[in-house]
Amino acid sequence: MLIFEWTVAVLLGAVVLTGLARRLGAPYPAFLAIGGICLAFVPGVPNLQLDPELALALFLAPVLLDAGFGASLRDLRASWQPVLGLAVGAVVVTSLAVAVVATIVVPDMPLAACIALGAIVAPPDAVAALAVLRHAPMPHRLATILRGESLLNDAASLLLYRLAVSAAMTGSMAVSEVAPGFLLGVVASVIVGPLLGLVFVAVRKRVDDPPTAIVLQFVAAFGLWLAAEKIELSGVLVVVTFAMMVARRAPGVTAPRARIVSYAVWDTAVFVLNVLAFVLIGIQIDPILERLNGADQWQAILLAIGVFLTVTVVRIAWVLPTSGLRGFGLGPDGDRARLGAGVAVAWAGMRGIVTVATALALPGNFPHRDLVVFTAFATVLGTLVLQGLTLSPLLKVLQLPDDDPVGREVGRARAAAYGAALETLESFEDCAATDALRAEFRAALAEAEAHEEGLAPESLPADASRLNAVLAARDKVMEMRRKGEIGDDAYFLLEEEFDWAELSATPRTKL
Repeated sequence: MLIFEWTVAVLLGAVVLTGLARRLGAPYPAFLAIGGICLAFVPGVPNLQLDPELALALFLAPVLLDAGFGASLRDLRASWQPVLGLAVGAVVVTSLAVAVVATIVVPDMPLAACIALGAIVAPPDAVAALAVLRHAPMPHRLATILRGESLLNDAASLLLYRLAVSAAMTGSMAVSEVAPGFLLGVVASVIVGPLLGLVFVAVRKRVDDPPTAIVLQFVAAFGLWLAAEKIELSGVLVVVTFAMMVARRAPGVTAPRARIVSYAVWDTAVFVLNVLAFVLIGIQIDPILERLNGADQWQAILLAIGVFLTVTVVRIAWVLPTSGLRGFGLGPDGDRARLGAGVAVAWAGMRGIVTVATALALPGNFPHRDLVVFTAFATVLGTLVLQGLTLSPLLKVLQLPDDDPVGREVGRARAAAYGAALETLESFEDCAATDALRAEFRAALAEAEAHEEGLAPESLPADASRLNAVLAARDKVMEMRRKGEIGDDAYFLLEEEFDWAELSATPRTKL
């Protein structure tokens, strides 16, 4: 009962912290990290321990599936050079640099453990970066690069992580023996993931119930990860490529209601997983400090500071000197725009749930485990607070140029969609309702034709009036419910109808 009560209290606190982060335009993981460290020193907090083998599957599989589903394959192809440079090159260099620092600060730490620490803190976090981008004006190309980096860097860092952990536990690192099998596993993973995605879509066609469909999605996320780990494939690549394939194929077979519900559930799930991850690692900090004596505590603090500075400086050194050559350029705006783009990418290196999950996944008898976990959390906390809270103001100062490619594509596609809708309506028999719809679409197309780039308006001409009419109808039904003229069953059915009607009418402003 105590654990359940603490869970309820933690979730409530997370909601409050997230609301505060949203008001400040900051990434909510930064506030979760601060809350986690504060919780560690609250008397009476239960000392929860998570099975290390469960940590990666529990925290990474759903997050990667969600991120992979939202990735644009076309945009990733267009930015493959900077994405690979950050996802592979920056991860390897950061891991090695951290290993060097750890070796200097803690001479008795095995080299394999130092490399494992580097692999843990190397990959930036997608959730933290995207939380900032919701409040900060970052050009679409740079946002695509950061999303692509966060998808692929997990594969590179987890490879180093597994090799290093295995070597630390066994005392030997036979890279030459492992590399061929790993390369074969990478190729197989990239093939198996999309094939399973096609199978999933075929099964999904037969499922109409939204709750059942959502449960299947979570079963797929966890099941794919566990199965990939059992047969020694890359769980990251299998889950990400699976999600990309499903994203391409599922829209034609998923009902609108199921899609809306699914998006809401997955957003909530990713949020809850972040909360649990930061709480689980946060409450370990106080016991870790208690187990370290005075000299070891100072060594832990020194290592944490050194690793934090290393990951920050290495990313800047990797990005800035050749920012114009790495594909961060934003068009014909010259060196200033290229340098500004490099600065933005270099500073968007917040660590998050991936680092937390891999730290929690370390075996209990891993060499210097307490030191590694403490350093990993300190790095996450430092990057989220320093970079996460300053990235949005930095982007406003940089004022990076952006021609809004997504907005222009949406406007053109909307015009084409309106044209197809009008063409279909022309084949209908004449009646008052059909004539009204035709008039709406013709007015929207006329506005698109008058636009210099052929962009259609964001809403149909009557949407604002339609929305106010729906709101008036909703108020009336609520009044009838209060007076007892209709019961709750009738009210909830009508409420759902009005919800759908309101979603279909979304002008920027009400009349």
